[in-house]
Amino acid sequence: MKMSKEIKKYTFSKKTEVQIEVVPLATLTTDNRPHLVSPHRTTFYHIFLFKNCQPTHLVDFKTINIKPYSILFIDKERVHQFDQLLNYDGEIIIFTDNFYCQNENDIKFLKGSTLFNDLQDNCLLTPDDKGFQKLFRISREIDEEINQFDSHTSPTILKNLLQNFLLTAEREKGKDSNNSFEKNIDFEYSTSFKDLIERHYKTKRNVSFFAQQLAISERRLGQATHHFFGKLPKEMINERIILEAKRLLVYGNHSIKEIAYDLGFEEPTNFVKYFKKQTAQTPLEFREHHVKK
Repeated sequence: MKMSKEIKKYTFSKKTEVQIEVVPLATLTTDNRPHLVSPHRTTFYHIFLFKNCQPTHLVDFKTINIKPYSILFIDKERVHQFDQLLNYDGEIIIFTDNFYCQNENDIKFLKGSTLFNDLQDNCLLTPDDKGFQKLFRISREIDEEINQFDSHTSPTILKNLLQNFLLTAEREKGKDSNNSFEKNIDFEYSTSFKDLIERHYKTKRNVSFFAQQLAISERRLGQATHHFFGKLPKEMINERIILEAKRLLVYGNHSIKEIAYDLGFEEPTNFVKYFKKQTAQTPLEFREHHVKK
């Protein structure tokens, strides 16, 4: 078996005064083909505005069939991979936390956004023609402001334009009854819980720990996550551990033993049993099935 390489991780590298950029997808795919068609993760957010194309984009082992004139939101640190054919038409907005998160309200908004939180595993927005054109115009305005950058006014204008884009996109997503969520206290519990999992999944697996962090009962937490994610808290914890295990198995050269210890298992045999219970495959079987020979 040919072993896989480590997951490549990329940071925002362009030297600009603000960490936001709009790039034509044709330019991106031409200049960066070897990097894009391999699994990779980034420290910045992606917003794809697809025009007349239908590629297949892979995000953390999930295949997303792109529709023409749709918009795809990918959170930072997600592992994704471009279609091998690179038949992409449109543009992409990329930005960092350093650019957008100027205060606690910004952080709260971004973490609580339905766009990047992929509620119900649906991160593809398919607005009507009017909605798509409006969002595309905002993207063009962002690009124009970057190209005529003024250090005194542009950072604020760009932040406001991005905020306008995100709010407009959320409104478009809310038009679909299947994606309509009321941002009430249950929503805050659910998204805060998801954020806590991201920070503690390697060391904490008991629902009680997360409920205590949120100052609510386990039952109350379960009501919130079941409403917004259709899942119980324990399911979400297990899914995050298994996702990282799959990443390490397929995209890394680590042994099963090393992966087990990295994920907080005291004994590799416990990890093997846990993985098989969740996936119906042993870690080795999963690796052999997914890694190209």
